[in-house]
Amino acid sequence: MQSRPVTEASLPLQTARLVLRELDIDDAAFMLELLNDADFLGNIGDRGVRTLEDARRYIVNGSMASYAQHGFGFWAVLPVGTDTCIGICGLARRESLDDVDIGYALLPAWRGQGYAFEACSAVMRLAREHFGLERIVAITALENPASARLLEKIGLRFERLIHPHDEEQALRLFGWNA
Repeated sequence: MQSRPVTEASLPLQTARLVLRELDIDDAAFMLELLNDADFLGNIGDRGVRTLEDARRYIVNGSMASYAQHGFGFWAVLPVGTDTCIGICGLARRESLDDVDIGYALLPAWRGQGYAFEACSAVMRLAREHFGLERIVAITALENPASARLLEKIGLRFERLIHPHDEEQALRLFGWNA
């Protein structure tokens, strides 16, 4: 898959209530909090990030490397007019999946207010219109019906259960095709 680099015209991306911008090492404290949130650990997984240095390394080796390689990654999500990161949303290339994956996570205080839907909808538009992606997938834990509903709301449909990396626990795979 070839993707076009993100340009200043595409990011930061703004919606009615949110700005999505690239993560950088100054976001380490936020990422440390997000990656160690109980719901993140339970629904997405433990990334082994326990210190600010771990969080900086995670940002550099994850999203920042992805921006350089693919033009996309996970972006910080902030309410318009603030410098407060409330979550992440974006696109990832994962070894365990054949297609680009959309994902998101919000801090607990910001859930249930439509921010995830707004951010994911903007990322889907960017994926289609800017990157020209013709297929986008997402995975969720079986015990995460809220994420499954959100994925369906942004146009993805349940396809099948998968076992990435031959893991015992199954995940739901959702997909969208142009």
